[in-house]
Amino acid sequence: YQPAPLSEKTPPDTFVVHISALYKLPVNYTIASGNEKGYFIIHSSSGIIRTSKNLELQDFPVNFKVRATDSSNANIFNEVEVKVEVIDENNFPPVFPSPLLEERLAEHLPAAQIVQLKAQDNDTGRNGLLTYGILSGHGLKFRINETTGILYSTAPFDYEEEPTEYQVVVYAEDDGIPEKKRGYCTVVIKITD
Repeated sequence: YQPAPLSEKTPPDTFVVHISALYKLPVNYTIASGNEKGYFIIHSSSGIIRTSKNLELQDFPVNFKVRATDSSNANIFNEVEVKVEVIDENNFPPVFPSPLLEERLAEHLPAAQIVQLKAQDNDTGRNGLLTYGILSGHGLKFRINETTGILYSTAPFDYEEEPTEYQVVVYAEDDGIPEKKRGYCTVVIKITD
């Protein structure tokens, strides 16, 4: 048996799977082995398995054996394996150390590195894997490296002829399941004379 994976937030007493032995006489169901941490309980006559407590992600997957025994003769039994997996939920959004940054950039510079942005995500695995992007901010004048988070200008600025201040909203996005989460940082870029 391989039931549907459970969320790590599954509460106790949640249905997991229904075990059913083909036999002409009544049977008793027990969990024979593999349930050392006591996550599961089985109803002895129906074969329904439920969670018995909160699940700890690091203990999964769990493989355990269920035994069906002839109600009147303990020497007649059979066993089946059950494999239960738990989904690592995307618990945390990426967070930048500060929601607002101010940077200076001299005019007439060719494409230049302005600042490296670094967000933190407390999830593990792909739920904590970040990519960076620009949500809004003067389209072609700025770009960001989606892996390193380094923000660049793409062309020189002219202090006298153009705006002297730009706002770029940058996001960090994780690769989470079931949904991706984002954090944001606004970078104010002041062009200096």
